[in-house]
Amino acid sequence: MTGRGVSDSISSGLDALGALAEPTRRRLYEFVAQSGRRVGRDEAAQGAGIGRSLAAYHLDKLVEHGLLEVDYARPPGRSGPGAGRPAKLYRRARGEFVLRAPARDYRLLAELLVRAADETGGAVKEAIERGARDLGRSLGAAARRQGGDTGEALRALLHERGYEPAEAEPGMLRLRNCPFDAVASRHPAIVCGLNLALIDGILAGLGGDPASATLAPQDDVCCVAIRTAPD
Repeated sequence: MTGRGVSDSISSGLDALGALAEPTRRRLYEFVAQSGRRVGRDEAAQGAGIGRSLAAYHLDKLVEHGLLEVDYARPPGRSGPGAGRPAKLYRRARGEFVLRAPARDYRLLAELLVRAADETGGAVKEAIERGARDLGRSLGAAARRQGGDTGEALRALLHERGYEPAEAEPGMLRLRNCPFDAVASRHPAIVCGLNLALIDGILAGLGGDPASATLAPQDDVCCVAIRTAPD
């Protein structure tokens, strides 16, 4: 990337992340992001505890800065003449913004290492998963020593690591975000295996059943799902 390109990228990132400095705007962004689905203006306003007009203003600013994306759809059951205009619905944008000073490129390092592992074969992949499982076990054991509810400890650990856990249905925990998404999209076999091994280890360290974590790929979420209740 040229000096001008780097400068433009930094400026764009600053503008986007700076938009979240405004408390009301940040509440709206967090509400939409945590919903894990498309959200209309009325629902977002209610979730943030503000009026609809103010919510609409801030939501559109978040779109302008690339933090949210917009879809249009009519409410269920309303179609044909007289149904009115489609509603404006918001969801978290897939793009990401990262700022560091001085510049660091950990994504490039991850890309190089994962690419090498992909080309080398099974032994390296097994070593990566073994290391991820060991690290997860250490994280889980440390959380377990602090006491408290195991389920809450699991959710807190996953949240700290950027997975954004949420109960998709009774007894099933889905992870709404993959912290390694940019690399996972190009090397899913390596990264999904790493994700599963890490979460297996966390469960084992917490004293849970590692087998409750399973690969269950879906669009726009992490490839791992966790059973939190017996079948």
